[in-house]
Amino acid sequence: MRHFLKETDFSRAEAAQIFALARRLKQERGKHERTLAGQTWAMIFAKSSTRTRVSFEVGIHELGGNPLFLNKNDIQIGRGETIADTARVLSRFVHGLVVRTHAQAELEELAAHGGLAVVNALTDFLHPCQVYADAFTAAERWAGPQGDLMGSLRGRKVAFLGDTSFNMANSWILGAALFGMKVALAGPAGHEPSKEIAALAAQAGGTFEFSTDPREAVAGADIVYTDVWTSMGQEDEAAARRARMLPYQVDLKLFGCAQPEALFMHCLPAHAGEEVAQAVLDHPRCVIFDQAENRLHVQKAILTALARSRL
Repeated sequence: MRHFLKETDFSRAEAAQIFALARRLKQERGKHERTLAGQTWAMIFAKSSTRTRVSFEVGIHELGGNPLFLNKNDIQIGRGETIADTARVLSRFVHGLVVRTHAQAELEELAAHGGLAVVNALTDFLHPCQVYADAFTAAERWAGPQGDLMGSLRGRKVAFLGDTSFNMANSWILGAALFGMKVALAGPAGHEPSKEIAALAAQAGGTFEFSTDPREAVAGADIVYTDVWTSMGQEDEAAARRARMLPYQVDLKLFGCAQPEALFMHCLPAHAGEEVAQAVLDHPRCVIFDQAENRLHVQKAILTALARSRL
């Protein structure tokens, strides 16, 4: 059974095929493939969402399937039923699981016991659907409508600013290894990437640079990326985090240290005046809404790849 729990669960060649399929699905939207016809995919969400929920529900529907939304607190897993038993029960009813939760270990346990394809729709450790959509967004700009999407990423530099120890930074570290990109991260001391993500990147043949100097990270970057400074579950730390992260705000001056045609990216929601200045969000090279749209097309391609692997 194939799963998509982390970026490297697909090979580079498979990721290239997913990008090519996402481009075709985007170009031909309205001529829906029925890859999930007759299937129901359960969506277990322990964290609230806008883009993730809507893009998966619409994507499953457009592929001919039925999305079944399950708030974690509305099912028995929220009252103490084990993850393993939940996986075994759901495997009798549905054809796959899309899961947005806190612990990466929960996904791994669902995958181990359910006999169902499991898709990581976000954990505190990784956000692989987002980084695939982000890389695709850059690639379609650089490769054009017919060019080599994966090839257009090779050798490009991503600079990530802010909390470099959380899911989006981790996903760029691992995604850059898969896509053949370079990644430089800048954040305050104490927010360095973990040994765990460093080991996963090394297994994929990737490396990364970490600095406490934001200008050093951004210099020569093709993509400048940031995320919120306080994620769900960290609200009690918000004031302290703002104080630590303020030097890493992406303003026009910092953005100007990147390549002249660099793209600004953010996985949203953005907090203007905190991790990014409003002027950067308004910049013509800000592609945040392209990123959001491409979640739909890339996730449809991922679901198609997983569904076809079962045939």
